[in-house]
Amino acid sequence: MSAPSMETPPVEPPAEWSSDDDLDLALDVFLAQRTRLFRKAYQVLGDVSGAEDVVQEMWLRWQLTDRTKVRNPAAYLATATTRLAINVVQSAQGRHETPTESHFADLADRAAPDPALRAEKTVAIEEALALPLAKLTPEGLAAYVLRKGFGYAYDDLAKLLRTTVPNARQLVRRAQTRLERDRERPVPPEKHRRLVAAFQIAADTGDFGELTRLLAPGGPVHRAPSKAPRTSRPCRRPLLNAM
Repeated sequence: MSAPSMETPPVEPPAEWSSDDDLDLALDVFLAQRTRLFRKAYQVLGDVSGAEDVVQEMWLRWQLTDRTKVRNPAAYLATATTRLAINVVQSAQGRHETPTESHFADLADRAAPDPALRAEKTVAIEEALALPLAKLTPEGLAAYVLRKGFGYAYDDLAKLLRTTVPNARQLVRRAQTRLERDRERPVPPEKHRRLVAAFQIAADTGDFGELTRLLAPGGPVHRAPSKAPRTSRPCRRPLLNAM
């Protein structure tokens, strides 16, 4: 299942790019495509900070591009961003790096006061939750999202899901296996939307009430985990945010 589309319609190039075209025009074109480019990078990398880095690198390259030869800026930027993200993955594989089991923790760690970054974060959360929703059982989804996203202690998971600590650990392990192997099931868009909204509230405010009510409606207590969620790290703001 794919997340609801948030792509910006392609931008038509100016009638003529002059060799000394104003950099402000190049910036306007890039900003119109920025959310789309972030989504392209995120789909390849599955990582928020990595996708942000790719978009920032794409902006630097766009400034140095001979734009007089670019007939369709939107298509050019989308293709170049995807290729750049693939290069990042291939480079990491060449260094024998392995991706983390989940990028939920990265999503939960990041505060996004800037409207553009918040929109990008929403897209990333939508993408991150789509696959677990389509593959996991309700208990597996609850255990996986809360453990991988917010560092819930297994004691808290066991209480919330009315099971034992060993079973809570097993739920998380099985969820990871199912994400890699099982087929996707259809998921109602409204269910996806509500989970995304609840996840974002928990990430932004630390209020886990709605998230735990959605994930474990029969749980006895809806409260924050005994081990506090990771605090928000300072976000590396791209150059574009200062413009």
